[in-house]
Amino acid sequence: MRVFGLIGYPLGHSFSKKYFTEKFLNEGIIDARYELFPLSDLELLHGLLASEPDLHGLNVTIPYKQDIMSWLNDLDPTAAAAGAVNTIRIHDGKLKGYNTDVVGFGQSLHGWFLEPKVSMPVEALVLGSGGASRAVCYVLEKMSLPFRVVTRRPKQPGHLGWDDLWRHEPAPGPVLWVNTTPLGMAPDVESCPPVPFHKFKSEDLVYDLVYNPAETLLLQRAGKLGCAVKNGLEMLHLQAEAAWRIWNT
Repeated sequence: MRVFGLIGYPLGHSFSKKYFTEKFLNEGIIDARYELFPLSDLELLHGLLASEPDLHGLNVTIPYKQDIMSWLNDLDPTAAAAGAVNTIRIHDGKLKGYNTDVVGFGQSLHGWFLEPKVSMPVEALVLGSGGASRAVCYVLEKMSLPFRVVTRRPKQPGHLGWDDLWRHEPAPGPVLWVNTTPLGMAPDVESCPPVPFHKFKSEDLVYDLVYNPAETLLLQRAGKLGCAVKNGLEMLHLQAEAAWRIWNT
């Protein structure tokens, strides 16, 4: 029996086990199972790998998408360029890292831009600077869409602090706001990124990578202002299918 799973901490928010368990059932995949492996410290990965000899692949979530890179034997070029890993293929005891968030977000965003009521943005504001943010920025850079990263402790040129965001004047035209933070994720559904809603325009697009709940407080408030809104569920499905393809190569 091949074993796959998700590492991170905590994992109560994750839909991954439900997604893959249903996939295996619906597609008649009887030689695989998917488990959640909450690791309060990445050092516990040693014990997990030793206790699960049939482990063939892992997904990686908060807070380890960047720290996991030092544990790998090899790195896919896209993951190296993005600076984060969310998928690991385990073969002959070797761990190779990939970034299927890039695939999921890229495909989802391209599809959204093709919808008739969605206008192509002229600028993006990426909320958060963690592993998911790295994938989002990689996609936006490939699309040649100007963007700024908003984070608590801006360290790179062009990054904004949360206070700076209130002074920042978004570009004229549609702005894409992308939340890559866990703010608003269940069970903390009353939280919201501290964004200046008075600067949102009805033509703006708001993409929240959070998918549980389906409509975060950020999306609720942006929707009431007339913005086009989208959660991260489609991205989850697309990145999961990309991971499955990697594990089966």
